[in-house]
Amino acid sequence: MVSYVVTGANRGIGLEFVRQLSVGSDNSVFAIVRDKSRAAKLEGLGRKNVYILEADVTDRAAIQTAVKQVSEVTGGTLDVLINNAAFIGDGREMYGLSSYPPEVEDKIGEDLLKAFNVNVVGTVTVTNLFLPLLRVGKLKKVIMISTAAADAEFTRKVEHEGVVPYSVSKAALNMVVEKYAQEKRNREEGFTFLALAPGAVDTREMEGVTDPEQIEEMKKMFDGIVSSLQKAVPTFEGLATPERAVTLMLEVIEKAEPGSSRSFLSQYGNKEWL
Repeated sequence: MVSYVVTGANRGIGLEFVRQLSVGSDNSVFAIVRDKSRAAKLEGLGRKNVYILEADVTDRAAIQTAVKQVSEVTGGTLDVLINNAAFIGDGREMYGLSSYPPEVEDKIGEDLLKAFNVNVVGTVTVTNLFLPLLRVGKLKKVIMISTAAADAEFTRKVEHEGVVPYSVSKAALNMVVEKYAQEKRNREEGFTFLALAPGAVDTREMEGVTDPEQIEEMKKMFDGIVSSLQKAVPTFEGLATPERAVTLMLEVIEKAEPGSSRSFLSQYGNKEWL
């Protein structure tokens, strides 16, 4: 039996991680969501080995409660932690650092702080609180879901000025992986810390957005991303489904060993981001 914790599990890639991991009935999959009332798709899986826990990654007390709940089921252990919860933006994803429109130009600091609080501080909080369980687990794997947009070389190639708070905070998260991997105790105990990018994924069908304006804005954002990617990589065939992206990432996670710790890899297990 393998135990998994997945944060940001109520939709998109997180939901797909839970769906695929829970296919194995011997696995125990703990899906952490901010709001259980919005976890209908998780509940719809109808699987006894899926445990839905409510906690915001920025709420230390809530995460502590989630750790206790996991411990009660597993007997105090955890094998794999998948830090997927993230803040991308509040509808301002396509703006560059200096191109926020006048009516929202004061929001850049707010967006950067929120992204850092969720994507870096929240992830560190979750990881630190689950470490005692991971230390007695069999696999000792900690996966941070990152993004190709956090890679400087890829960013130069794509020439896409947007998703600033997300990409900047994820670049910081990649260094977080390095710092965890450098800790002597983690090395001695055989931990694997890995930053893993899912590639360009179309999560629109799984986002649960129904407002027409939001749908149109999301379409513009995805169209812009695809256009930039196709310009940089002519062979790019379009956005992958969450199912495809997670299938590939799980293959990388399964093969990951302590020797691969500190790596920042794509869904293919290399630096091929698309």
